[in-house]
Amino acid sequence: MSAIRNMIIRSRSHRVVQDGPAPEAEEWRGGDTSCWANMPQELLREVLLRIEASESSWPPRKSVVACAGVCRTWRHITKDLVKVPELSGRLTFPISVKQPGPRDFLLQCFIKRCRSTQTYYLYLSLTNALADDGKFLLAARKCRRPTFTDYIISLDADNMSKGSSTYVGKLRSNFWGTKFTVFDGQLPHAGAKMTKSRSTRLVNLKQVSPRVPAGNYPVAHLSYELNVLVPVAVWCNQINKGPRRMQCVMDGIPATSIQPGGVAPTQTEFSHHSVDFFPSLPFFLSKPNCAENFLSGPLSSQKDGALVLKNKAPRWHEQLQCWCLNFHGRVTVASVKNFQLVASPENGPAGPEHEKIILQFGKVGKDLFTMDYRYPVSAFQAFAICLSSFDTKIACE
Repeated sequence: MSAIRNMIIRSRSHRVVQDGPAPEAEEWRGGDTSCWANMPQELLREVLLRIEASESSWPPRKSVVACAGVCRTWRHITKDLVKVPELSGRLTFPISVKQPGPRDFLLQCFIKRCRSTQTYYLYLSLTNALADDGKFLLAARKCRRPTFTDYIISLDADNMSKGSSTYVGKLRSNFWGTKFTVFDGQLPHAGAKMTKSRSTRLVNLKQVSPRVPAGNYPVAHLSYELNVLVPVAVWCNQINKGPRRMQCVMDGIPATSIQPGGVAPTQTEFSHHSVDFFPSLPFFLSKPNCAENFLSGPLSSQKDGALVLKNKAPRWHEQLQCWCLNFHGRVTVASVKNFQLVASPENGPAGPEHEKIILQFGKVGKDLFTMDYRYPVSAFQAFAICLSSFDTKIACE
């Protein structure tokens, strides 16, 4: 088994695995007529099944990705064997960052901030330590404009320009830093509405490329307000200001998704990709006619029945004589940026499902933060929500 794995890795070291169906011309050295593709289906499936089952975490998990890059036959079988994060709790292929996290536990990640370049890097934690090398997932760069701020999110840490082929989505804030919208670069679910801009009209008019997305799709709306009630402590570290109050409406994720048997939309592959680089999401961005249009409306006007996340209420600590949030050792530095989000009950009383933490974010160092998330949000959505905590909030501070 190890010999087969080593042969695969060596033979596939020059190729990058794609999530979508590759063009016929791009099949590896003869395509499905190669000796690798002609292995008996039963034997091939058994080999790939054992490799997938034996590699439970990164970095050894790269063997599974290498198997998917051998040829079309291997790719289809491997993708069929690898379960989505909701069921497996693993992030294997790049599309995994767009899929909901595990149902039964929080998937542990961390964010590193580079102040000089205004860049943020998301990593999957490989150990239980608060800081390790991690598996790189996403990167974001802050782009300030006169009336708003954009955080461009990319799969490539070295290529985060506005026209990057690795564009995944973006976070946009209003001038005051109190309202945010998360945009997905591709259609996240049936019925999603795109946001029109000058760039999308240009693409539609000139037909630049059939692979160019028609627009940006809003997937979440966030709103911040000042909470001046009481000081809050994280463990024994007390701060002088109350925590920020946040509300987040998840467009396209139904409120019923947090209930037993509930379902959230799950993307299965990237809609746009290049034959030369995975994944290629061509993106043309220009300044919209009115940057505030999609940020000015109240969150209550969003789609009825959508999942709403809100801050978990702190509890009074008798010994410390302050309000506290229990991060179970994942946060060690008190900060107004720290938060825990739970589902808000629609109209009726809160149930056990409304007590489960869906996303938590907190500080552990000067430029190091933990980010833990679970179903029904994805790593991309969670990362974008956490980026909003870094933005300057003129009206709240």
